[in-house]
Amino acid sequence: MAIDITIRIAGEGGEGVISSGDFLMQSAASAGFEVMTFKSFPAEIKGGYALSQVRFSDDKILSQGDGFDIVVCFNEEAYQINKRLLTPGKVLVYDGPDEFEIEAHEGVACYAIPMSHIAKQELKAYISKNMVAMGAVCELFGFPVDSLRRSIHDKFIKKSQAIVDQNYAALEAGAAHVRDHYGKDPTYTFPEAREAKDVIIVEGNQAIALGAMAAGCRYLGAYPITPATSVAIAASKIFPKADGYVYQAEDEIAGVASTVGASFAGTKAMTCTSGPGIDLKSEMIGLAAMAEIPLVVADIQRGGPSTGMPTKHEQSDLFMCAHAVHGDTPRAVLAASNVEDCFYRTIDAFNLAEKYQMPVFLLSDAALSLQVEAIPRPDLSKIEIIDRLRYQSNGSEERYQRYQLTDSGISPMSHPGDPGGTYCATGLQHQENSAPRTSVEACITMDDKRWRKIKNIEDDIECTSQGPEKAKVGIISWGLTQNAVREAMARMLAEGMEVAALYPKLLYPVPTKAVEAFAARCDKLLLPEANYQGQFAQLIRAATGIDCIRQNIYRGEPFIPAEIVARVKELGA
Repeated sequence: MAIDITIRIAGEGGEGVISSGDFLMQSAASAGFEVMTFKSFPAEIKGGYALSQVRFSDDKILSQGDGFDIVVCFNEEAYQINKRLLTPGKVLVYDGPDEFEIEAHEGVACYAIPMSHIAKQELKAYISKNMVAMGAVCELFGFPVDSLRRSIHDKFIKKSQAIVDQNYAALEAGAAHVRDHYGKDPTYTFPEAREAKDVIIVEGNQAIALGAMAAGCRYLGAYPITPATSVAIAASKIFPKADGYVYQAEDEIAGVASTVGASFAGTKAMTCTSGPGIDLKSEMIGLAAMAEIPLVVADIQRGGPSTGMPTKHEQSDLFMCAHAVHGDTPRAVLAASNVEDCFYRTIDAFNLAEKYQMPVFLLSDAALSLQVEAIPRPDLSKIEIIDRLRYQSNGSEERYQRYQLTDSGISPMSHPGDPGGTYCATGLQHQENSAPRTSVEACITMDDKRWRKIKNIEDDIECTSQGPEKAKVGIISWGLTQNAVREAMARMLAEGMEVAALYPKLLYPVPTKAVEAFAARCDKLLLPEANYQGQFAQLIRAATGIDCIRQNIYRGEPFIPAEIVARVKELGA
């Protein structure tokens, strides 16, 4: 029996909401299901509303979906927030009946599980409340409990067998309550576990670290900032295995400065941050552009401006990354759309940075940073890795021309200690041999050289499309929003709607050839993005003159497919 079930666990930060979702995700993946998670939590260290949502399916999952099928509410606040979404056919599992009262919900199956009472009074361990809830869920819906028990064992056995047993007892207590009072739920039923697939279970920020390592990165210099910190944490666990190094700097500026220095010295290097960190790193990013030093900057976007919403989704740093840094500064901006994309786009970012010897931004966001998927295990033998063009001395006594004029604009780069390769990497305007020079000729020649490098950069990054050759409505989307658009497209094409989609990975320089060709196929263009200003829509208009219809959200949560479908229908597809 095919399944597509979404479970939302909601409660207060510190109640085990996030870990419950993680356990369900891990156990479902190990049981052979496709999985995707969505998490949201407050900026406070403890307390405040949090949710963890897990979608399970037999088929490839394209997005988080339109909502939940089953919601597990750990407290009354979680119930109050989610009760408007309790439509007929859905299921509510809640901490009751004594903790709080619920309203009547027609067509909704409601199960009162005394999670708090069982944890406090029977188990004498309130911390196990979430496991009581998980036991109840497993019993109600036939969730593969054996795989869940294995996940619990692997998580807690390092602490002690007693803690493992405590969690097992909580699972059984929740299950026993369901057996005694309800029995199986007839609405949703999980099938038996199937053969596990050759996948890796990884979250977005972990995939960025893995992609960096696969690309040959061996240095990450950064300063902690939500939601980018876990990129550095993941890198700190794997980089040392390949003689790599992760440096927690004293501030954002030191983090990027050390990264530029490591790259100058010959090591592939990156820094990771979020919007406020890009503000601070801009001057050093400009140095990398002027000195033509490869640099990768992973920007895990969050709600802004200022401190904004550190733990919430937004796509509002595109202007910053495309325009940050004073002067005419060549750079590229890429965006990842899902966890697998985080891995491969990181490799693309390094390839572009190395090939063109310039800064490259990789955009992710707070929701994608925590999104977990079971992705196919990458075949590293099939991944193209590009390294910078190296200088080789020919024994001549002529001074090394670090910024030698070439047809491509790309000049051979030496590393400190290379025979005959001494030069000064400066942020000043310079001539071919790197000596500072601000003459009219030097300014024009070197600006032309730096921009000539990326004249055809669009050809390096694939821009995919979907749908018929002629469409009434064409959708252009980027980043995490592409997930919602892909699922919306599957629904709309199945209904016979005349709709097409374009999925650019390179956002800046704007892939004008792909955008113009796609626009020629469509009567109208829709561009959904999670920011107020319609930032990519404005970049497209500036680069091509094409004006897209904008669909903007700025609520701290991603698009859902139903919103895309509804807007396209309004436009007459």
